[in-house]
Amino acid sequence: MVLTHKDASSLLKKYQIPLIKTKKVSNWEEVLNIANKWGFPLALKIDSPKILHKTDIGGVITNIQGKKELKVAWQKLQKIAKKYKGEVIVQPNVKGLEVIIGAKKDPVFGGVVMFGIGGIFVEVFKDVSFRIAPISKKEAKKMIKEIKGYPILKGYRGQNPVNIDKLTEILVSVSKLIQKEKNIQEIDLNPVIVDQKRALVVDAKILTNQTHYETRPR
Repeated sequence: MVLTHKDASSLLKKYQIPLIKTKKVSNWEEVLNIANKWGFPLALKIDSPKILHKTDIGGVITNIQGKKELKVAWQKLQKIAKKYKGEVIVQPNVKGLEVIIGAKKDPVFGGVVMFGIGGIFVEVFKDVSFRIAPISKKEAKKMIKEIKGYPILKGYRGQNPVNIDKLTEILVSVSKLIQKEKNIQEIDLNPVIVDQKRALVVDAKILTNQTHYETRPR
């Protein structure tokens, strides 16, 4: 089972993994109200446990710049949500480099943590590193430095370097999560948007072997 955004958010917050602010919306008035409060650009997404990859069905619309674009995006995602019995969520459209942080239960090694350059092309480039959980901050930094895209993170051709410490903290927290939460099978945080100051999980796909997941105290 894929956790809903609400359940996934609760689980990540339990391990102090930073998430982008998100609101569920059920009508145009709510969407408009959030736009007036947050401003633009915004992103709209589908939230449904029946969907593994939102982008494959057009379930993610980013960089929405104004109310006209927002209305078109809302109408489109409303139809998709109805088809898949899902909901629509709205987020600020943050800028930064995209990385992926993940973990899964391996039948031999147990919890395994993964880091790499993120976005929709992660499966094409396959620029990732792996470690067996749990990992220390030192080991997490080694993971980050191992990928071929590391020079981009350090600031390539005059670009600002990203906050490696924030990425390290998320990696360590994910390694704890996959080890301690016995019913969690796979975690896919993609993208995690990182810049000089912060790292935020923008989208999380978490698979559990339960039909219903309840977050319990650590």
